[in-house]
Amino acid sequence: MQALVQVILPVFLVVGAGYLATWRRWIGEDAVEGIMKFAQSFAIPMLLFLALTRLDLGAAFDWRLLVSFYGGAVTGFLAGLLGARFLFGRDWEDAVAVGFVGLFSNSMLLGVPITERAYGPEALAPNYAIIALHAPTCYLIGITAMEGVRARGAGVGRTALKALNGLWHNPLVIGIALGAALNLSGLSLPGVVTEAVEMISRAGLPAALFGLGGVLYRYRPEGDLRLIAYVVAVSLVLHPVVTWALGRGLDLGEGPFRSAVLTAAMAPGVNAYLFANMYGRAKRVAASSVLIATGLCMLTAWGWMSLLG
Repeated sequence: MQALVQVILPVFLVVGAGYLATWRRWIGEDAVEGIMKFAQSFAIPMLLFLALTRLDLGAAFDWRLLVSFYGGAVTGFLAGLLGARFLFGRDWEDAVAVGFVGLFSNSMLLGVPITERAYGPEALAPNYAIIALHAPTCYLIGITAMEGVRARGAGVGRTALKALNGLWHNPLVIGIALGAALNLSGLSLPGVVTEAVEMISRAGLPAALFGLGGVLYRYRPEGDLRLIAYVVAVSLVLHPVVTWALGRGLDLGEGPFRSAVLTAAMAPGVNAYLFANMYGRAKRVAASSVLIATGLCMLTAWGWMSLLG
């Protein structure tokens, strides 16, 4: 439990600083929007770009690990999407944003340190295999779904073109694609350029968390509590349960099984809000779900670790 607090508390302090600064009017709403624009369109795409340039794209991944984790993630996406639409009456665009919250677990900020502190640094290889595909897979699913519902009724061909257009004009997808292309080319950036990109990318997560605090001040959870509770349950319970079942069914080894289940059990990452903010849909639900689920994760992750032994 102490390890969980040490990992999660700094996140709350940064989010709380953004909330306090907005509440006390030390910064205005325009400043909050500017911070989120910087994180969403520049710093985080650069972070993804650097990650893709440094991955061993030819490394073999255990397909059972990926099927177990991403099977649970896609189940969470569908549960969030269909639940928001048919149980809570949200329109399709809101439903996609809600589904993305159930899809995107906090694999890096929470999953890696919790796994490392629980099982040691040697247990992290499966975590990195998941993370290597996490942002590209989740954003491709989310953006394709959002562009698809936005283009509904326009025919299959036009819908596909709109989806592709949305994908390739998205800064996050551009960062992923450029990083993969540079990796495959065998080329490398000049050292001075790499250092500059690293400086910007390191600001991405703190800026996004601080901006999220400001957003939470404006998008408090009044009127959405049932939907928020539903999304939190999908993220903290349904995703790891499905991953557990698939991992056992596929006879996944003990180390990869623990990494898959623990990563699946993490709260939604800040990217869940970034996605909602990118499209201007279900922002209050996404922001509140990230905050509440992160707090509850201290208890639920401890429970999952107890079950894993």
